[in-house]
Amino acid sequence: MDNIILIGMPGCGKSTLGVVLARKLGYGYLDTDSFISQREKSTLQDIIDKRGLNYFLDIESSVGSEIVCDRVIIATGGSMIMSEKAMDNLKLLGKVIYINVPIDELKRRLGNFSDRGIAMKNGETLEDILKKRTPYYNKYADLVVDYKDGNSLEETVNDIIEHL
Repeated sequence: MDNIILIGMPGCGKSTLGVVLARKLGYGYLDTDSFISQREKSTLQDIIDKRGLNYFLDIESSVGSEIVCDRVIIATGGSMIMSEKAMDNLKLLGKVIYINVPIDELKRRLGNFSDRGIAMKNGETLEDILKKRTPYYNKYADLVVDYKDGNSLEETVNDIIEHL
């Protein structure tokens, strides 16, 4: 199958890059966070607050492991990387691209992220999550795209296409 799967921390630009990449390549587009939100008829933050973090992670894993598509850009939720079942399926579907953005830039982009629906335990920081997830991002990535200060969205999309 000929898909492109974007992984990375919340705020790294997976959704924004995914939409532009899909348009440029003539692919479909799937944002797994939006899919989960629509399926559950609730925001990600409400799911986490009302049903719990483990419930959300189970749904995310289930969604990731059940995707079947062709010629689609898939922007995953930042925590989907923690599900081996989901990532094994996504690896079979296509190329996995890790959008690597430094912590300071993530913090700048996210600002107050308390209502963003980030899968994190009480007391965890963005640094804690990055430290925990980075080995998984690197494990599953076929390609790592490092953030370049000053690069436009278009330049980043062109970098991705060039490396594919």
